[in-house]
Amino acid sequence: MEHDISCGSGSEEVRCQGELRPEPSPDLATLLQFKVYRRRWFILLVLCLLNCSNAMLWLTFAPVADESARALGVSLDQINWLSLVYMIVAIPLSFVSTWMLDTWGLRLTLILGAWLNMLGSVLRFVGVLHVMDPPRRFPLVMAGQVVCAVAQPLVIFSPTKLAGVWFPQQQRATANMIASMSNPLGVLFANILSPLIAGSSGDLSTLLLSYSLPATVVCFLATVGIRDSVPPTPPSASAETSNSEPFLQGIRLLLQNRAYMLLMMCFGSAVAIFTCFSTLLEQILCVKEYTNDFAGLCGALFILCGVVGAAGLGFYVDRTRKFTEVTKVNMCLSSLGCSAFAVFSQLRGQKVLVAAVCSLFGLFGFSAYPVAMELSVECSYPVGEATSAGLIFIAGQVLSVVYMVILQALTKPLADSPRSVCAEGGTLSWRVPVLVMAGLWCFGTCVFVCFFHTEYKRLRAEEEAGGKKHNTTISTIAQTLDTAHTPDTKDIPNPSDTNDPSHTLNTSHIANTTHTLDIIDRPNPSDTHDTSHTLNPSHTLNPSHTLDTSHTANTTHTLDTTDRPNPSDTLHTTHTSSMAYMPNISGTLDTPNTLA
Repeated sequence: MEHDISCGSGSEEVRCQGELRPEPSPDLATLLQFKVYRRRWFILLVLCLLNCSNAMLWLTFAPVADESARALGVSLDQINWLSLVYMIVAIPLSFVSTWMLDTWGLRLTLILGAWLNMLGSVLRFVGVLHVMDPPRRFPLVMAGQVVCAVAQPLVIFSPTKLAGVWFPQQQRATANMIASMSNPLGVLFANILSPLIAGSSGDLSTLLLSYSLPATVVCFLATVGIRDSVPPTPPSASAETSNSEPFLQGIRLLLQNRAYMLLMMCFGSAVAIFTCFSTLLEQILCVKEYTNDFAGLCGALFILCGVVGAAGLGFYVDRTRKFTEVTKVNMCLSSLGCSAFAVFSQLRGQKVLVAAVCSLFGLFGFSAYPVAMELSVECSYPVGEATSAGLIFIAGQVLSVVYMVILQALTKPLADSPRSVCAEGGTLSWRVPVLVMAGLWCFGTCVFVCFFHTEYKRLRAEEEAGGKKHNTTISTIAQTLDTAHTPDTKDIPNPSDTNDPSHTLNTSHIANTTHTLDIIDRPNPSDTHDTSHTLNPSHTLNPSHTLDTSHTANTTHTLDTTDRPNPSDTLHTTHTSSMAYMPNISGTLDTPNTLA
């Protein structure tokens, strides 16, 4: 009787003791190394709500600048500072925020940001209550804005960090897109809700109460729901070394990285123009008889189209990894949209064209933001995600302050503009500022397209690490399967045996072994049991046994025979694979060899 044992990594199947075992696959090796957790989606949801709430608090007053100035008894320039303070506060605190994210972790940073966001919103609401003296209202509102501005860098730097440490490689760009686009969604809601609430009630207290409620809910969710900064098992190879470089060392490496510095300046300029566009849109359009409601609609289209475009680009980049190509194409197309806005915004009665160019500007410009953030991580790896994305944000904030000051300085008062719908003292000519804004965008785009080139360092590191770990894991699994199926054969003599039962056959099989044992015994009555035992290597055993063993793989047999049975000897050999041979008295050795 014959039975085959095939135990080896070279075959498609591992067959051991009657069982069929599949060969370890690359997917199995990956599962043994990395794991994803469903709670990553809850953390992403909390971050999206927090990012959206903070953006709503940032641009609460921009769509209703005229009404806010009248209610608080201040000028339009002071109302603009309620938005501009975000950029000023973020510049020094951004370095601290990036250090906190890369050192303290995601959990503590998000919880701190949620509490600051809630406290700032409540302080703003208290500042506009009727019980407050009018001279104290604006300082309290400004103090609330400052507290919310402190929370912004803690929140806005988190998308790349969350995507890097909680999401697998094929979901990172999508997760980053969802978290990043929640910020412009907050701007969208502010552009829609602020004119509706402030216009219907005519009271800022209702408006600010409406914005403080979501901030309170998000603070509760973040405090109670976020339990860990990183998952127990990393989702990818790069997540294991997410903080491989210390903060100061990471800053030094970024400043020495030519590709990163070029991306930081060009896309930081784009972020600054986005900020100026969102903040000044209502003041630019009111001069040409466009109402605040229409300005809010244009801002909403700008953001909504950007979110739709970012969703498509996120899925596309996750599958193609074409970060550089997508960013360059989108910046070129958005430069056309910005230039068109500079022209059509200075025309009266062109609502369709103005709304269309705002939509196109957002579709191609805003949608590139999450892709550019992922690109910053790819070209700066192994620097931490928060550090690489944070410096671009800092550059955007610094340039936002510079651009806002320049653009406002370039405006000219209009002595006669009877058809203007701007508030008293707010009728300014924005013709030169919008042309300068378009020129800055086009210049940054040209520099980026012509000179930016980089390799994707994080993807390359993951491929190298994944290949090494895959080979190591496959080798370990194969060795485990091989050693788990090592037959051990021992001769156990019959109790009637009068000889010394020291006949031991130890067979060590090392994987992929086809073991066929055929023993034929043909002694005559006068046989003195001169045994020829043929085994690899060759052994001699009396009586004349012919042991023919064929091995198809690495097999080491050790046969130690000190037993010389007499004709009356009955020798039972128990093999772990059920092998027994029994010589009879007549000298005919009948060996039922069973190997299963």
